[in-house]
This record gives sequence, C-alpha cells and structure tokens, in this order.
Amino acid sequence: MSVSGRQKQAAAQAATPSTTPARRRAGCAVLVALGIAVLFFCYLRQSQSVPVSSDGSGNILQAWDMVHGNLLLRHWYVSDVSFYTTEIPQYALIEALLAHWLGVGAWVVHVGAAMTYTLLVLLAALLAKGRAQGRAGLARALLTAGIMLAPQVSATPIVLLSPDHTGTAVPLLVAWLLIDRYPQARPRWLIPAAVCAILTWTMVADPVILITCIAPLALVAVVRAFAGMMRGGERAARWYEPSLAAAAVLAAGLGTVAPRLIRALGGFHKWRIGTRTAPAGEWPHGAWVMVKGFLELFGANVFKAKPGIELLFTAVHLAGAALVLLALVIALSRLFRPDEFIVAVLAAAILINLGAYMISTHTHDVLGAREMVEVLPFGAALAGRMLGDRALAALRAAPRALVPALAVVVAGYVAALGYAAAQPPAPPVNQPLVAWLVGHGFREGLAGYWEANSTTVASRDRVLVCGVTRTSKGELTPYQWETNDLNYDPSLHYANFVVAGGPVPLKDAQASAERTFGPPQRVYRFDGYIVMVWDTNLLKKLVRTQAHL
Repeated sequence: MSVSGRQKQAAAQAATPSTTPARRRAGCAVLVALGIAVLFFCYLRQSQSVPVSSDGSGNILQAWDMVHGNLLLRHWYVSDVSFYTTEIPQYALIEALLAHWLGVGAWVVHVGAAMTYTLLVLLAALLAKGRAQGRAGLARALLTAGIMLAPQVSATPIVLLSPDHTGTAVPLLVAWLLIDRYPQARPRWLIPAAVCAILTWTMVADPVILITCIAPLALVAVVRAFAGMMRGGERAARWYEPSLAAAAVLAAGLGTVAPRLIRALGGFHKWRIGTRTAPAGEWPHGAWVMVKGFLELFGANVFKAKPGIELLFTAVHLAGAALVLLALVIALSRLFRPDEFIVAVLAAAILINLGAYMISTHTHDVLGAREMVEVLPFGAALAGRMLGDRALAALRAAPRALVPALAVVVAGYVAALGYAAAQPPAPPVNQPLVAWLVGHGFREGLAGYWEANSTTVASRDRVLVCGVTRTSKGELTPYQWETNDLNYDPSLHYANFVVAGGPVPLKDAQASAERTFGPPQRVYRFDGYIVMVWDTNLLKKLVRTQAHL
C-alpha cells in the first residue's frame, strides 16, 4: 500500500469514533420520536372512549372564539377555573391548525388531552433524570415513564379528557425543571424571575397551584433556608432558595390580581367558588376516598376495576403505586440535604395535595381525584429520582431473580396501555338530539346545561343550544357557566325551542318553560328527549327574566 493510501485509511479510522456518537444520538432521537408518537396515539384512542361533556365543549367554543380574535373572551362566563392560560390557548392552537379540515368538534378535547398527557410523561421523566448521566439517568427516566405509562380505564375522565387540573401540571413541571437544572444560572435572579412568571401565568388559569405548587415551594424553601442559616451554609445557597419562596409568593399575588384586571378590561367573568373544608366528622370518609383516588391515579384502583383482565392490570399497577409511596418515605428523610431541594418540594407538594383533598368537600367519589391529579406526575418523578439508581443496581446484583419479575410488570403495563387504546370510541354526547334537531330544521334553542354546549359542539356549528337554569320562582334564566352572553341576545339570535328532557335533564324544565314562555305550540318526544317549540323568539322573554333578577 502506498503512503497516501495508508494516510487515507488512518484518516478514515480516526473519523469513525467521532461519527459513531452522532449516529447513535440520531438513532436515539428517532426512537424517542417514534415512542412519543405511539404514546400520543394510544392516549388519543383512550380519550376517545369517553364522550366530551358540556364542560369540555364550552372550552372548545371559548378557544374557537379566541381563534377569531376574542383574546380576552369578552362576554364569556367561565367556571371557577378558567384554564385561560393553559388548555384554552392549547385548544385554540389545535383548532387554528386543524379545524379547516376537521371542523370544530369534540375531537379538539381528545387531541388536547393526548398531547397534555404525553407531555406530562416526558417532563416527569426529565425531572426524574435530573443531572444524572448514562444508565443511571436512563433508569430514572424509564421508571418514571413506566409508572405513568398506562392510565386506568376508569381514570380516563380524570387524566385524559376535558380540562380539569391535569394540564396545569405541565407548566409546573417546567418550573421544577428550571429550578433543578439551573441552580447556578447567571444572573442570579434569572431562575427566580422565570419561576415567578411561569407560576403567575399558570395561576391565572388555575388557582389550585396555591396548594399543589406555591405553598410547597415557599414552605420548603423557607424551612431549608432557616436550617441552612443554623448550619452556617454558603451564602449563595442561603440566598437562592428564599428567592424562590419570594417568587412563589409574588406569583400568588400577581396571579390573583390578573383575572380581575382582565375582567376590568372587559374580559371574561369568573365564578368564585373555590375549595371548602368539609366538617371534621367527614374526614375519615375523605381519607378513604383519597386512598382510592390515589390508586386510581396510578392505575391501581382494584376497588373500581371490572373483574377479569382489568382487575389483573390494576393488580400489576400496584407495583407503581407502592414505589411512589416508598420514594415518598425516602424523600422525607432527605428534606435538608443541600442537593435535594426539588426532592423536598415534590414530597411536600404530594403530602399537602393529599391532605388538602382529604379534608375538602370534593371527596364525594373517586372522580374527585381530579383535584389532586398533580400527585401523579409528581409522584412518578419522585419515584424515578429516588429509586431509579437503586433499581439499576439491584438488577445488576441479582439479574436472574429480578429480570423475570420486571418483565412481567412491564408486560402488564404495556398490555394495559394497549387494552385502554383498544376501547371503542364513544359517540358524541346527545348525538340523537343533534340528528333530530338538524333533521327537523331547528337551529337555535335552549336547554339545561348538560344538553347545551355538548349539543352545539356535536352538531359542528349546525345547531346552537344555550344553557338555562331555574330561578327561585321556577322560571328559566341564562345559566352563566361556560356560556357566551351574546348567545342570549335576541337581536343576534332566534331561539324557538326548549329541550326539557334527556339523559341529564334540567329538573322541572318543562314546567319552568311553560311558566316562562307560556304553553308551547308543539311538543315532540323521542329517545327520552322532550323538545318544546314556540312560534316566537324565546330570548326576548328570557332576557327580561334575567334583567328582572
């Protein structure tokens, strides 16, 4: 071989090590992207197995109004949680990109829910990984993602449907990641300022972060700072954590004022209900519901699973719930370790959220677990962070004993994911009513809340049904919850029917409609529905009733 030939061969050999890592990273990126796509598809399918109610339908309509320029949601009455800076902009983005081809329908909620849960899995895995590298970091991330991988079928309305605090966890995890990854960022105020901005933005949408984030962050930061001062720790360390507490408190104030400012500028009206504390005598019941809700979030609620394959899946999921509890115990023993700040915050957030839910008035049934849904990503991240390294070491020490058991658990989780994704899609809520109204040429009318927004959205803008409720005198008046006040304007709309029956009818709607509008000219009954029709614009009388109130 010539000298030049040997030089070319040597150059090629020298180039190989530098190109191999790049190819490996590219291959890993492709695998991650493929995994994300598979997860999104499975979660989308699972979400589609439950119909979207009037709550989610109202959010769809608000987002569509936002797409058309109503950024402040003028004339809208929202619920006690606006989701104004979380899911509503997300829905608006989805609608802006896809509504031209798909129209505006319940699919928006399903796509948004699948997107949100996929993000939660990824962000929780990143938080669990922390600054660990190599196999240790991978073990942490995989353990976290595995715990969250397959939501229980019965938990679909909680974690994979309409906005109900699940999406609130996304920006919170981003804030935790900033705090954990960049404690030495320069300038020093950068991370506290970013955290304050994120928490303020999120609280405008959902005040529940006072319990799930702001209180735990401030409490842990102050307690640890005080302990650090007693130990005489480094001045920089003593400064950083109190600055985060100050950022959290400031965010609480700004997040409280911002919705009022939006309202003063002509934006949406918001109900002020909030969470109330139950009488102490109901706390034991609340504790039991809290336990079942905790299991539900982690796919392990054996009390609600159907006998057979679902019960088997929930039994397998008990492993994940047990790991979260074990990680919580370990985390509590590390509250004052200098390098474990985010661990202490996660542990405090979980305990405060569980305790607040237990003594609240939301513990009627397991569906109330939506009020503590952040426990799921926080708990999974904590388990990955505390136990990922230990699990990897145990597998290396006793592979023959642990690998088969791990394979069984992983297979159970993957099978549960596939089983949930294979559930048949649910038809839209009030689809028979939509078909009847469209078929008979009715376009605008009134109904109880649960037959209102859901019917409008299911009709793909062919029918407008506005929600009403009963006054103390038994008359009908606009129901100002997830509704647009302009829809009751008789100069803009002509409503000539009232839906007085259905799966979830307004109580005494038929009698109240006659008391408000007089005897109807026609009454139709079909599929359990009652549709009363008048030859006049009912909104004129409805508006006078509202003005009188």
